[in-house]
Amino acid sequence: MTDRTRFVLLMVTAPILAYTLVGGLLGRVVAREGTYQHLRVFEDVVSLVNNNYVEEVEAERVMQGALWGLAEGLDPQSVYLTQEEVREYESPDVPGEVGIGVTLTRQYYVQVVAARDGSPADDAGLRPGDFLRTIADNPTRTMSTVRANQLLRGTPGSTVRVSVIRGNAAEPVDMDIRRSADRSANVTSRVVAPGVGYLRIAEFDETTPDAIEAAAAALGGQGANRLVVDLRGTAMGPFDAGIATAGLFTEAQTLVIRETSTAQQPVARGGEPPSISVPVVLLTNPGTAGAAEVFAAALIDTQRAETVGLRTAGRAAEQTLVNLPSGGALLLTSTQYLTPSGASIHRTGVEPAVVVQEPPAELGQASADPDEDAVLDRALAHLTATPSV
Repeated sequence: MTDRTRFVLLMVTAPILAYTLVGGLLGRVVAREGTYQHLRVFEDVVSLVNNNYVEEVEAERVMQGALWGLAEGLDPQSVYLTQEEVREYESPDVPGEVGIGVTLTRQYYVQVVAARDGSPADDAGLRPGDFLRTIADNPTRTMSTVRANQLLRGTPGSTVRVSVIRGNAAEPVDMDIRRSADRSANVTSRVVAPGVGYLRIAEFDETTPDAIEAAAAALGGQGANRLVVDLRGTAMGPFDAGIATAGLFTEAQTLVIRETSTAQQPVARGGEPPSISVPVVLLTNPGTAGAAEVFAAALIDTQRAETVGLRTAGRAAEQTLVNLPSGGALLLTSTQYLTPSGASIHRTGVEPAVVVQEPPAELGQASADPDEDAVLDRALAHLTATPSV
């Protein structure tokens, strides 16, 4: 091995090995059988690149590429952050700046998980699964969601240009989206059929359980003895809010299981008995993620509800920032949530009992007409056949 190769290899592996020596997450990985063999392969690759690549290798660029690839090979929520991105991640939002109301993940490009009801992203017609190929003329191929969210934010009323690809479209569509804090209420409700109430949960937060309890009681006062709970495109909010909301519906003592690399911890319901006992059908799609996904999994696994629609996103995990000596960091999935029976939700999602495809929408088309909803119609038919309490 040449001196040049040794230098490049040292620059590339130093952050990884330094963290390994302090016994962190990567230390546990390296300790597993066979991992040292992979490090030797990595050393050989660095040597081959250094000795055969047509241009002189930039050690810092190789290091960042290696760390990026390491994290991207884990799951879409794990990512390598540069020093600048770490500062953005750890800094509070700039006062006065707003975004477009979208939840993001990574799947080759930055990808839309869901657009918040009533947000600029929703008004612009962004849908779960859309790819943002560029944001403000910045390619997203090697962009973290931390950086993407920072680029989407700005002063209220200003616009940001995004280049969007939907499905198998050959060419992206450029869209200028106005930044705004506009959004609908977290919980809305109405009677949609005789004896059937409809609850739309747009976002989970600390107020959501009380809002749902009040809305369900109001619907009961209007004669509703069955409920449709719409979780389509619901991706915002802390997991604790979704878990607390599940406790309103089910008597099960264990609502979910929180799993780390070393332990599984059942999450028990609070002391209050459930206040909503009517039959429930949930509406889900690939935009159902995070707190909404855990909520749905808890009700389905405890046989408290059935699901109509499409499989959920499979984003039931939390990340931990692991700082590296270089100033960058790894944002690693460190906790995931399981159903009460121990089944995986993260990267698996929740399968519906009744599959109903959503009609295709043209890129840029706003929300579909609420009076033409095939998924809701199928849920109503399913509920009609369910005995009320």
